[in-house]
Amino acid sequence: MIDVVEIQNILPHRYPFLLVDRILEFEPGQRIVGIKNVTINEEFFQGHFPGKPVMPGVLIVEAMAQVGGVLLLREIEDRDSKLVYFMGIDGARFRKPVVPGDQIRFEVEILKRKSSTCKLQGKAFVDGALVAEAVILSAMVYR
Repeated sequence: MIDVVEIQNILPHRYPFLLVDRILEFEPGQRIVGIKNVTINEEFFQGHFPGKPVMPGVLIVEAMAQVGGVLLLREIEDRDSKLVYFMGIDGARFRKPVVPGDQIRFEVEILKRKSSTCKLQGKAFVDGALVAEAVILSAMVYR
């Protein structure tokens, strides 16, 4: 398991934009499983939507990408000099709303990797039900 302290040593994201709480499984160069605990205290719930809080789909995909970023950066020795950027998002689908009290389980695997680019397949689950999925294209760049 990778806790949030180690995640912060890998990713540059910080509150309120760090959207990964823990990594449960890690297979270097292959796949990763991470979680995000969704609470009513999240800043985005103030406006999305008053009286009917729903986690924005773009933030679900961002959290998925951050889990993928841990997969790509954890084993790199000079990771402090690198960032992982979005290049594209394909086939994003949102199947069920994510609401306060949910725990999202992200399963991300590498589909294709070239020198500095990578294609990842990500899926998000709440209570075993698929709530979102996307193919994420990313590039590793120097800071």
